[in-house]
Amino acid sequence: MSLYGTMRTGVSGMNAQSNRLSTVAENIANANTTGYKRASTEFSSMILPSGNGSYNSGGVQTEVRYSISQQGATTFTTSASDLAIDGGGFFIVEGANGQEYLTRAGSFVPDSEGNLVNAAGFTLMGYEYEAGVDPTVVVNGFDGLTRVNLASDGLIAAGSTKGSMGANLPSGAANGDVSTTSLVVYDSQGNTRILDFNYRKTADNAWSVQVVDRASSTILGTQPLDFNADGSLKTPPVTLTTTAMPGLSGTGADLAAITIDLTKTTQLGYAFNADGGNIDGNAPSKVAGYQIDSDGIVYVKYENGKLDPRYRIALANVQSPDKLRPESGNVYSQGVDSGVIITGFAGSGDFGEILSGALESSNVDIAEELTAMIESQRNYTANSKVFQTGSELLEVLVNLKR
Repeated sequence: MSLYGTMRTGVSGMNAQSNRLSTVAENIANANTTGYKRASTEFSSMILPSGNGSYNSGGVQTEVRYSISQQGATTFTTSASDLAIDGGGFFIVEGANGQEYLTRAGSFVPDSEGNLVNAAGFTLMGYEYEAGVDPTVVVNGFDGLTRVNLASDGLIAAGSTKGSMGANLPSGAANGDVSTTSLVVYDSQGNTRILDFNYRKTADNAWSVQVVDRASSTILGTQPLDFNADGSLKTPPVTLTTTAMPGLSGTGADLAAITIDLTKTTQLGYAFNADGGNIDGNAPSKVAGYQIDSDGIVYVKYENGKLDPRYRIALANVQSPDKLRPESGNVYSQGVDSGVIITGFAGSGDFGEILSGALESSNVDIAEELTAMIESQRNYTANSKVFQTGSELLEVLVNLKR
């Protein structure tokens, strides 16, 4: 056995325990860091070849691993922009260098420009969203993503462009009978405008609906409605697109062409009954806040209670999350062995749900870390004794020459 080898083995052991103490220190320091994932030091032996009658002591080497796939506890907050993921996946964020990263740290707040940024300064990314129409996801890249921005100045109005109107038309009505209901719509400046829907029976199982602007008595569109013997429409879906009215008198605003879905219209043996209809657009209103649902859709909330969907938050995942490469700021980038980054939406595939008003805590267990600290301290001391003993024996050997 080489005394030098014994000393090197002791040094190897001290270095290994020092690495373990470093990860313990990092874990304890980040015990309260949102979304932090515990680091651990794994040991493996280094064996040297030995000859007959002699043994060459080897050593130990270490590898740092991160428990990225282990979810931390969820804590609830009072901020709608605090986000946690219940299940798999990561938020996609952009750094100051324009590079995209993955993170579980969802403590987002609007910055001076209205962008949602977390405590480390990374900006949340998502897709621009239109109600009822999911954005197209680039599953293997970050193309199409944009910063989630909630900046809004002053009053906001939106003109109507689409809606629906349903009604039951009495099957016992005489030819020529007319039933009327109305729908409030919005022009380009948010002024209200009333559209009258005049339903006229033209024959058995046949009606027509005429849409009239009440203020000007202008006919904006007519649509025939043909019914089956059971009172259902013959060829659904049925839509009517009104004629646009530019430069409305009194306001100078425009009333856009509006596509009205009439598919819920029926003809049954019951009195005329309209379902009230619905329409998009809104009167001038201030932004009162925002909310984010479990699917990651970001809504701007107005004082009048209307919710306007703006973005859908994108999530990402990899086949081996624990092999992602940790970066400064509690974010991760694709590692050599992590697998390809796949993007998608909350609630689909391997992606969990998004919790608004919640944060994912660090997955560090302080009691476990303190136990590891004591073990490492003892083991470091023991390895130092091995080094010390080898040094003393080497000194005895050198003194034989004296």
